[in-house]
Amino acid sequence: MSAKPKIKELLVESACEHNQQKKSACNAPTPGATTGGCAFEGAQISLFPYADAVHLVHGPMTCIGSSWETRTTHTSWPGRDFTQMGFTTDININDVIFSGEKKLSGAIAYIADLYSPEAIFVYSTCVTAMIGDDIDQICKQSAKQYGIPFIPVHAPGFVGSKNLGSRLGGEAVLQHLVGTKEPETTTPFDINLIGEYNVTGDMWQYSHLLDELGIRILSSLSGDGRIASIRTAHRAKLNVIVCAKSLVSLTRKMQERYDIPWLSLSFYGKRDTSKGLKAIAEALGDEDLRQRTDVLVEREESALEQKLIPYRRLFAGKKAILNTGGNKSWSIAAALQDLGIEVIATSVRKATEDDRAKAKQYLGEDGVLMMNPGQEQARLIDDKGAHLLLAGGRSLYTAIKKGIAFIDVNQEKKKSYGAYDGLLNLAEDLKNALENPVFKLVSRRAPWEK
Repeated sequence: MSAKPKIKELLVESACEHNQQKKSACNAPTPGATTGGCAFEGAQISLFPYADAVHLVHGPMTCIGSSWETRTTHTSWPGRDFTQMGFTTDININDVIFSGEKKLSGAIAYIADLYSPEAIFVYSTCVTAMIGDDIDQICKQSAKQYGIPFIPVHAPGFVGSKNLGSRLGGEAVLQHLVGTKEPETTTPFDINLIGEYNVTGDMWQYSHLLDELGIRILSSLSGDGRIASIRTAHRAKLNVIVCAKSLVSLTRKMQERYDIPWLSLSFYGKRDTSKGLKAIAEALGDEDLRQRTDVLVEREESALEQKLIPYRRLFAGKKAILNTGGNKSWSIAAALQDLGIEVIATSVRKATEDDRAKAKQYLGEDGVLMMNPGQEQARLIDDKGAHLLLAGGRSLYTAIKKGIAFIDVNQEKKKSYGAYDGLLNLAEDLKNALENPVFKLVSRRAPWEK
């Protein structure tokens, strides 16, 4: 099946507030768009956290090499964790000339016989898409031969951005996995988490609260996810998009096919975590659940506020600049505000129009939405008197040069900032950064330069 009709459809996604037929397109192809992450990388990000599935990249070695281990997506899978392993067909010049399909079939046989995964995802890449290798037919034949799901993923890098690739990954799951198996049991409070990748264990910061309320996570796409559970996802009572809307097409189509309503929320910071729990309870429509949720939220907020007292004194009057991407442009901003820190600017260069609207809502009229943070953040530090810069590692030099505290909040971070306990982790890291003398010391000029 050709990926072209899917791509055209996803670019005019009706569930997105800013598709091509409206104000502006979140996924419209623009020159240089793939420098921020191509479609292949976006598909991998959305699907790779399935620890019980093998992800086979049908392309040159550089495709998997350049995207390897970009996120710390934790899993509780007790068996062999395939997220720690990379598989590729390593296409070469001969394969380009004579086709790489034979090599792909051989790689599938090797993986199925030696590793026995629950499923195998097969990704087309720029090279194999252009030479026309038929991964759909090979996956169909392999599924019959080995008796496990084979999922062809049509997201070669040249088709567009990372965000579009995530949607294409969702399309593959919807077509080949969702609805192919019935759950052993169901409950009135079964939900699916969509777009929760469990980076540094974010999902585990609030999943125990859902358990306490009797809300069961039927499946997760895809953090700490399982192939068997996503196959049963069509029986959930509610789909919950966590922060990102990159998989909004998946949720919209699941509503059309299986009549599953959906909502979008965040679990970063105190306010959004509380609102998120209450929104889920409200959507499930049970009065007793709503009351129990209110009690739980009041308990958690009260305990959190007591623990935050010493941090609030330190953060009083502090200003921060946030330079990250996507939904984090507003979700981390909300968490910083919950700690009493003023967010004076946030980067929205890689954000969707919906993310930009939320960022503006959180920062207010005086907040700056940076479209070119590399050039703007240094000037804003001076103009606004910022004390903190939260960004990726590439911005560390800016913080050092300006002599202000720095925290790495991109996907390479090692600690979770999700939900109530995650806000405490963020507070502790901010405290350590502000009290660290190295940022002031390294920015001083040497004696012979004065």
